[in-house]
Amino acid sequence: VFRGTIRRVGYSRAWDMFVQLGMTDDSYTIDNSETMSYREFVNLFLPYHPTDSVEIKLRHILKIDQDDVVWDKLLELDLFNANKIIGLKNATPAQILEKILTDSWTLEPDDKDMIVMYHKFGYEVNGEKKQIDATMVCIGDDQTYTSMAKTVGLPVAMATLQILNGNITTPGVQLPLNKEVYLPILKELEEYGVIFKEKDVPYKGYK
Repeated sequence: VFRGTIRRVGYSRAWDMFVQLGMTDDSYTIDNSETMSYREFVNLFLPYHPTDSVEIKLRHILKIDQDDVVWDKLLELDLFNANKIIGLKNATPAQILEKILTDSWTLEPDDKDMIVMYHKFGYEVNGEKKQIDATMVCIGDDQTYTSMAKTVGLPVAMATLQILNGNITTPGVQLPLNKEVYLPILKELEEYGVIFKEKDVPYKGYK
């Protein structure tokens, strides 16, 4: 079984840059973060230079060209705005980054998110290779009841109720590979629009 995640071009690189800079660190707090601007926050992770701007220093440290798609993503977050204030008291870098991302990525009241999953299962029966493709498209209801909330939160809640009601009796920590676990949850998820459609297809391999 191969599992992958499809993301917009540049997403993984942009996130890795936050990691390289140290903005995902949650082990210490920053003094006076409440009154700090976005621009000042970014500058904390860059070396001092008497003349270079924050933008130039960041591009130099991370080797980003000005026409790089990743640079556009950083600009979209308004990271270099000297007027936007963080407003979090003694926050960790990770908490501040979360706040910046939340401000930029929060859905509007009429926005809906969408999750698309495509699983390819290859297997062999009596020496013959076969394949099943399973697809799922889930669209959120609104900015609160998102597809992400459905697909992450509902299975855990359903499993909890199954255990409390005595329907799941397997002890200990379990992977959801047991029919006792996944069958009732997949069935109940269909009521919330989370439906996997399976079909047999010719085996194509994974090269």
